[in-house]
Amino acid sequence: MVKEIRFFSRTDRYSEFSNFAAFPFKIDGQVWPTVEHYFQAQKFSDADHIERIRIAGSPKQAKMLGRSRKFPIREDWEIYRDEVMLVAVRAKFTAHAGLRELLVSTGKKRLVEASPFDSYWGEGRSGKGRNRLGEILMQVREESRQAG
Repeated sequence: MVKEIRFFSRTDRYSEFSNFAAFPFKIDGQVWPTVEHYFQAQKFSDADHIERIRIAGSPKQAKMLGRSRKFPIREDWEIYRDEVMLVAVRAKFTAHAGLRELLVSTGKKRLVEASPFDSYWGEGRSGKGRNRLGEILMQVREESRQAG
């Protein structure tokens, strides 16, 4: 029996769980194309740069803009980033009933972002990363299960 579900690329089963998956949602009256767009934009306080990221043509572009250091990152970003991710993931799964059902259907299985590039949000190259995205997904799954 499979005890964990791994996701990362667009071709993986459960690729819908990726922050790059195109499931738009609304927060504070603004539509965000992906979790990646929202997450990257929240690093900044410059309204024009935030909007540039929000309307970026792809999550990859949004990520590149979010990595730009032409604008300073919020001083509290390291503290705030997990909460930003949780807000975005909740909004994504709230906005799409079928996606929420898919998440709940994973039962109690451990969810792992199998990114070899990110040892904070994913498992990293060593496989021993923090997997914070997986943990947040499991939290949202549990919240969704309890909400019915």
